[in-house]
Amino acid sequence: MEAAVETKTCSGYGKPPWSFKGRALYQFHLVKSDLARSLIPKEFTLVEAFGYTLGGFFLANYDHTPAGVFDELVVIAGIVWNPPTSCAWASKVLVNSNEACIHGRREVGLPSDVARFTKRLAANARAEESRGNRFLNMIGLGPAKPSSRFHLDTQVTQITSPVNFSINLLSSVPEKNSKGWLGPVINMSLPSFSGRTEYNPNLLKYSCQIECRVRVVQPLEISRLSPTDAEDQSSDSTQQDMEDTTEKRRRLSLSVMLSKPILALEFNCLNMNVEHPLIISQ
Repeated sequence: MEAAVETKTCSGYGKPPWSFKGRALYQFHLVKSDLARSLIPKEFTLVEAFGYTLGGFFLANYDHTPAGVFDELVVIAGIVWNPPTSCAWASKVLVNSNEACIHGRREVGLPSDVARFTKRLAANARAEESRGNRFLNMIGLGPAKPSSRFHLDTQVTQITSPVNFSINLLSSVPEKNSKGWLGPVINMSLPSFSGRTEYNPNLLKYSCQIECRVRVVQPLEISRLSPTDAEDQSSDSTQQDMEDTTEKRRRLSLSVMLSKPILALEFNCLNMNVEHPLIISQ
């Protein structure tokens, strides 16, 4: 039987539900079941088919939160079955806010760490439009057209561990003269499990109530930064000494990010309320 967690809030967050506003991208990947199982507690049954589950990541830029302005990258290892529905499991959360990191660890049971988000515009050649995208454009559901001049290069690098989580995210910048339709307004609930961390060992369940405008966009191109780019100059012996369970999970989360993308949804005018987690088991 689920029991409510005692209300203990991080400085500045106040009482739940906690409100977040901004924009985000939810990208779905096909993740190998064996990889996902290595990141998900054994209590759960993985939702899978033909050796794969649905994972990916949630990349958000918040301009109004209890912790102020910050960026967030949530790696989704896979989907687990929780009758009568299913829930996502986050294997890694990176934020560029110390307060948001502490809140995520203590209150929501997330595997949060502080990271550096570096963004820059770079030249880009126009991408060829696929047949599938042509059809989606004809019915008004096609992805935003890439810019013929620029793309946005976002580097996310964890700064609190000798074995860094370092990833490069490349996204198209829409044409200035392109149609400004942001998609229909939707309301949805995203249930998730969390916990089983050194900061919150309980198994938790929480829900994000979301209102936003959503549209299909081009999936982000993802690549892992080299150790030199990530400023990770640790020796082999040092890395072996630090290769504990936590570090292995970071490496597995990188593999989730580098798996095959199948769909990307852009959330504009995002208004998200996060409920206080409930304890499922201790």
